[in-house]
Amino acid sequence: MSTREIFDSRIESGLLLLPTLLVSVVFLYYPTAMAVRTSFFDSGFGGGDEFVGLENYAALVTDSGYHSSVLLSVLFAAVVVIGVIAVSLYLTFLIHEVDTGQGVYLISVIWPYALPPAVGALVFLFIAHPTLGVLTGPIEALGVDVDWFNDGPQAFVVVALAAIWKQIGYNVIFMIAAMNNVPDTLTETAELDGVSGLRRLVSVYVPIMTPTLFFLVVINTIYAFFSTFAFVDLLTSGGPSNATNILIFDLYQEGFSFFNFGVASAKSVVLFLVVGALMLVQFRVTDEYSYYGA
Repeated sequence: MSTREIFDSRIESGLLLLPTLLVSVVFLYYPTAMAVRTSFFDSGFGGGDEFVGLENYAALVTDSGYHSSVLLSVLFAAVVVIGVIAVSLYLTFLIHEVDTGQGVYLISVIWPYALPPAVGALVFLFIAHPTLGVLTGPIEALGVDVDWFNDGPQAFVVVALAAIWKQIGYNVIFMIAAMNNVPDTLTETAELDGVSGLRRLVSVYVPIMTPTLFFLVVINTIYAFFSTFAFVDLLTSGGPSNATNILIFDLYQEGFSFFNFGVASAKSVVLFLVVGALMLVQFRVTDEYSYYGA
């Protein structure tokens, strides 16, 4: 019996898709619909919802603090995405050039990604500890006054570094696979022409890896907006003076600290639209420079 005959029945195909559809409806579509609905209500702790239409969205339009949070989130995402791609690409190249012990180096780079975000944040908290941190001492030895958690720009930097450090392993997994698929003839030709080191990475490997890099840019953008809550919560709690109050943490505070569920839902809808708009721009712009072969 052929594969086509097995899946020829629409009923059988539907039954196979049913578990996925149920999970999607219960954990994705229904919560999304409820968030959109709640954003039109004045909803707080204890019930008593009152329909207010677009008032929650209007409040966000006039909220200067929320505007700052949006700009901060876009800046944070840009720093994380660029930092993750650049560092991962360089580490991948170094690992690719190693002849022996490549597996050991891969495991060393990938293991932080295996940590849950909260655990990763706690590990980095000790790394950047003002007195005990292994990162703080060498920097202070250079004459730089380190005050990670009381200085706004430094707090932003430490959260961004933690987010980058956590995501490097995921990127290296895909990059090393893409780099290993670069034809050996291109590498040999580049070496014969005297192209070596970072120049070979930029001129030979990166153009061929563009589909993988494009995919990682999208994934890292989603990660920066949605999956960095634990780092902000455990490292800085959005401070000091809202210097690290990115959108995902801001809407969490609105909903679970201030119990303004209507406003928090409106913020979640706006966050979804912001990320969706960025995804659209990335698909239209970045895809033009992706190389998919002849």
